[in-house]
Amino acid sequence: MFLLYSGFLTLILLLLALDLGVLNRHAHVVGVREAMAWSLLWMTIALMFGVFVYYAYGSGWMGLGSAVDPVDHLANDGPRAALKYVTGYLVELSLSVDNLFVMTVIFSSFAVPGLYQHRVLFWGILGALLMRGSMIAAGAVLIQRFHGILYFFGAFLIWTAWRMVRLDVKNPHPENNPVVRMVRRFVPLTSHFHGHSFFVRAGSAASAAHDRPGADHDRAVEAASPGILMMTPLFLALVVVETCDVIFAVDSVPAIFSVTADPFLVFTSNIFAILGLRSLYFALAGMLDRFHLLEIALAIVLALVGTKMLLADFLDQWLGHEYNFWMLAAVVLILAGGVVASLLIPPKHEAEAGS
Repeated sequence: MFLLYSGFLTLILLLLALDLGVLNRHAHVVGVREAMAWSLLWMTIALMFGVFVYYAYGSGWMGLGSAVDPVDHLANDGPRAALKYVTGYLVELSLSVDNLFVMTVIFSSFAVPGLYQHRVLFWGILGALLMRGSMIAAGAVLIQRFHGILYFFGAFLIWTAWRMVRLDVKNPHPENNPVVRMVRRFVPLTSHFHGHSFFVRAGSAASAAHDRPGADHDRAVEAASPGILMMTPLFLALVVVETCDVIFAVDSVPAIFSVTADPFLVFTSNIFAILGLRSLYFALAGMLDRFHLLEIALAIVLALVGTKMLLADFLDQWLGHEYNFWMLAAVVLILAGGVVASLLIPPKHEAEAGS
């Protein structure tokens, strides 16, 4: 298994190195057409990996599929593993859409130029790889030892769905983020962006503030003692992106365990969903307000997977062992319904303005 995970992580790191080191070596504003092409590429790679899952589990490669899945009490053969992988990928990708709304607020609050947003999201993904990997490993161990925790996860997801509908979770206040306040106490902050740098040294990079159009000299850097390492607002934006991902992972990671508790399927589907999220942000950033009912659709998806966790035994008897297929169909229909409804029903402020 060590070789299996090592090979997968090597593949992901190579793809990220190709992304940042070759294809996006120079900072630039990512256009909608480019972002759509990247989104399609990441989705294609994710689905191609699903083909690998089908044959790897079908042949029992490196012991895959040999253990019983605690969720449905069945060993994962090729078709069953591929279905769970695709379902998990779609569930995680759909729930990650909430992150897109939050990213828009974060970049707006910190006034991050479009030129540098790609860099923040890139390094945010690397942090998410480590954080989600540890959360998934812990969750898999808990489910193996305490199967009843699935019911807790299910109840938690239903409560989260209710919270999404009742509360405004898309408008965080970065300046009130406790992690940001803590970081500011220990590391001095510059006044302006310094190119795509997260840190600069006082006395040696003050002029770099001109990398941001219209910016004056950074007086915070000029006033500090020479040689002191200072963080830029770009690093603060990265800190908030990472902390928000932790918050959303608390919701989305339990959701994947409604589909399968196989650590490899959970980890790979989750990681591919995160990889596609960055390009999806640039593709949809300007249209998120238009999909105003998508939040309700996502809440319904959360409630669905939570209910599935609570009623897994009943669904197994009613729909058979392949009820994950029906869950996949339901998720697709709910998300499509949210998009169509958003396009047909104008936002409340537009409707009031029209009347």
